[in-house]
Amino acid sequence: MSETTIQLRSGAYFDFANPSAVELCIEDIAQGLASTCRFGGHCWPFYSVAEHSALVSYIVPPYLAMIGLMHDAAEAVLGDIPKPLKRLLPDYCRIEKEVEAALARQYGLPGFKPPLVKKADIAILRTEQMQLFVPDDKWIETKGAEAANVNIEAWTPDEGRERFLERYYELAA
Repeated sequence: MSETTIQLRSGAYFDFANPSAVELCIEDIAQGLASTCRFGGHCWPFYSVAEHSALVSYIVPPYLAMIGLMHDAAEAVLGDIPKPLKRLLPDYCRIEKEVEAALARQYGLPGFKPPLVKKADIAILRTEQMQLFVPDDKWIETKGAEAANVNIEAWTPDEGRERFLERYYELAA
């Protein structure tokens, strides 16, 4: 073990300095995303990255649904860093790109976010802004964006893990 390694729920180890060294099983991804609150925890109620990811997967065209579901999979080990802070952390951004690339190879996904997935991600972000915060137009990322026609349910971590896995296996079938 090195000082850049963490143990995952499955018992596997993940090394931030070498993200390609271990394949992340989908159960570890689901666990990490379901236990990670969006917006640095500054939303009420608890709202997970797993639910966010599932919502994106439902509003993109079916051929992009798996990419939508997995678009934030790196956050299963990296956590959800608010975008304004992320812009100040170039080393974090480099590591995030390496983890995303490793996951893209492992799960047969493109190494980039297709424009329709980006658009859906922003539509869900606008929905989150409207349903979880005091709505205003000060968020740079959602300027001019329309909200998606979905309701945030605020899944518990256990529910988020199960529902993320259900969606994954539905799409992988």
